[in-house]
Amino acid sequence: AMASLAEKRLFLLDMDGTLYLDDFLFDKVPEFLSLIRRQGGRYLFLTNNSSRGVEGYMEKLARMGIPSGPEDYLTSVDAAIDHLRRFCYVSGTASLKAQLAGAGVPITDALSDDIAVLLSGFDTELTFQKLEDSCILLNRGVPWLATNPDWVCPTWYGSVPDCGSVCEMLTRATGRKPRFLGKPQPEMVHLALRRTGFDPRQAVIIGDRLYTDVACGVNAGIDSIFVLSGEG
Repeated sequence: AMASLAEKRLFLLDMDGTLYLDDFLFDKVPEFLSLIRRQGGRYLFLTNNSSRGVEGYMEKLARMGIPSGPEDYLTSVDAAIDHLRRFCYVSGTASLKAQLAGAGVPITDALSDDIAVLLSGFDTELTFQKLEDSCILLNRGVPWLATNPDWVCPTWYGSVPDCGSVCEMLTRATGRKPRFLGKPQPEMVHLALRRTGFDPRQAVIIGDRLYTDVACGVNAGIDSIFVLSGEG
């Protein structure tokens, strides 16, 4: 049975399309966040977007009047770092590469014979060269991880292709399918519960996508709230 909202203490919040759209903060977000804190709760920003690091999010929220620290975030890159210890070709942004390198993952963006794994992220710096390299690696049989299965990333003018759409392109080209690491896989929620010590009944995930945010809650065994402000 669903726990009542009054019992919730850990709020796992999607960002893009849930708290804001581009640089437009939705009404009452600051009030909502301070209410959670006042009631002795905790919120974590959960994002599948691997194109910018936590610092980028902290700056963005600060511009909107919401202070935050690194401890307030969990990203699909955190989930990926748990899996990656081998030499990895990264098809993603400079920010994604910096996050992985900073966590000690051996990475490259140049094709070579000793690459052990391919990681695809949401890549706002995508080139045909990266697609070609990815196809070569996939045809070699290299294991394939991807940060998130989202089809689109919402913007003020509509949507752009996200990681899931680019992976679909590669799947059509090679017949290979990636192992996705972000929502809806339950790892990010498990990581959040481990870090904060809350009980699953006290946790709720809030987001604008049924197939990532809500499905993540279902897969992790916690309650979900669906908002209609972004992709939904």
